[in-house]
Amino acid sequence: MNTRTVVARWTRLGAPLDRLAPLALLLLRLFVALAFWRAGVVKWDDPAGTAYLFENEYQVPLLAPAVAAALATWTELVLPWLLALGLGTRVVAAVLFVYNIVAVVSYPALWPNGLWQGFVGGDFNDHKAWGLMLLALVALGAGRWSFDALARRWSPARSA
Repeated sequence: MNTRTVVARWTRLGAPLDRLAPLALLLLRLFVALAFWRAGVVKWDDPAGTAYLFENEYQVPLLAPAVAAALATWTELVLPWLLALGLGTRVVAAVLFVYNIVAVVSYPALWPNGLWQGFVGGDFNDHKAWGLMLLALVALGAGRWSFDALARRWSPARSA
């Protein structure tokens, strides 16, 4: 069997799997959007608890606790919808990626063994997974099943 035959067979084997990309990207968007949205709902449902956490537990740099709490709540309530719909996906995913980093850095209880040791160890695994999913969405975009794809199809630049 020569190299061309191996490459042709490998390509034939991979072609059906390529059709999974839109579904995989949709599931990434929905999974991470749901995680952030649920956190926003918790903040919305308990404003006093949210205020307490931002005043006493979280150490958000550069922002007053009340501002950080409001910004976090609205970020977690609005951006997940855009992400789930695939609307402005790369920008939204990039913002949530940075937001996720700020959340980890601002809450030392997530890394009881130290930030860097936790980064390579078993601390804040959910945040690591969300970060990787968001980074994939920044790199790959929303995929074919999204409003971003519809906008590209309908854009005047495409028809020119």
